[in-house]
Amino acid sequence: MKCRHCQSPLQLSLVDLATSPPSNAYLRTDQLDSPERWYPLRVLVCEHCWLVQTEDFTQADQLFDADYAYFSSFSDAWLKHAQAYVTTMIERFGLSAAHRVVEIASNDGYLLQYVQAAGIPCYGIEPTASTAAAARAKGIESIERFFGTALANELATAGRQADLIAANNVLAHVPDINDFVAGFARLLTPAGVATFEFPHLLKLLEHCQFDTIYHEHFSYLSLTAVARIFKANGLQVFDVEEWPTHGGSLRVFAQRTGGPHEVSPAVAAMLARETQAGLTQRDTYHSFQARAEAIKNAFVGFLLECKARGERVAAYGAAAKGNTLINFAGIRADLLAYVVDRNPAKQGKFLPGSRIPIVSPEHLIADQPAWIVILPWNLRDEVIGQMAEARQWGARFVTAIPDLAVHA
Repeated sequence: MKCRHCQSPLQLSLVDLATSPPSNAYLRTDQLDSPERWYPLRVLVCEHCWLVQTEDFTQADQLFDADYAYFSSFSDAWLKHAQAYVTTMIERFGLSAAHRVVEIASNDGYLLQYVQAAGIPCYGIEPTASTAAAARAKGIESIERFFGTALANELATAGRQADLIAANNVLAHVPDINDFVAGFARLLTPAGVATFEFPHLLKLLEHCQFDTIYHEHFSYLSLTAVARIFKANGLQVFDVEEWPTHGGSLRVFAQRTGGPHEVSPAVAAMLARETQAGLTQRDTYHSFQARAEAIKNAFVGFLLECKARGERVAAYGAAAKGNTLINFAGIRADLLAYVVDRNPAKQGKFLPGSRIPIVSPEHLIADQPAWIVILPWNLRDEVIGQMAEARQWGARFVTAIPDLAVHA
């Protein structure tokens, strides 16, 4: 495989997580008698532009299909984050009814609902039918296509350019990252701003967040790599912020090359920090495999000890990151009885690979397991708050990453 940005040969490995089905390919009951497609899950590092990337074995349209079941609105914390983002962008860039906001990968309208409420014209671009339909039910226009230069040209030609483009947790999900980024340069107005949020590679390495690796994530991003990709495709980074979301994310602000916004000192500071942390040195990536295996072994050991003691273990959050952990560890329903999720679109289905059943929170309350494993560890506090009732029967909460931890 060659680098998806600069086409350099890829020889440096970050991690090999064996094989698994796509992490969001949840199974219906009628599919349990049919085989699943499992793909290798390996991550390589480009030693030229330092883009970290999943080796290609599947296509985007196979991963983000009509049954795609990730709905952003089922996380209260994420809704608050989106609402705060909209308020901040309106204030910082003086957005009004005279402007237009576009979100790429707008999902179920979780963010654009706040733009709409502020009286600012907006529309979303969302290729998955299930989430686009949910956004339309909120009155939000959703263009059901994958974004790139072709769609950007159509929209710009039709006079639908954007003063602000939001792209939260989508840059990692695109196989052709050059075409995707070039589309922003085309769709922005001359003074327009695009913001990108994505989990920071630096945090992934520091905390061994290997469960954030799955087939839907084609890239694992640093500012070092992103700045180079943007520059090659008509965008300029002018500011960067750190956010705690998803275990540690960056919010990158970009404009068309030669745009009016001054470059913040924060950009050079973050680039220097990444260099100091070794993101441009091959030795930095060598220990990740052993660290991931140590986490896996500790988690499996914990589950085996619980089974030996006759203690029932359930999980909370049918998240993609949980599927990576479960399939890498070879866990099945004999060790993890079921997983709870608030999303009705997932309830009654089964996790890909492990085929562990997905149930409603009411099922967990009735069953009263001894342990609750929080798979989306980035939402730990939110989950513990939602399931406070579990303490009444003495249940304890557990997370596996970055280390096995019990939360009182």
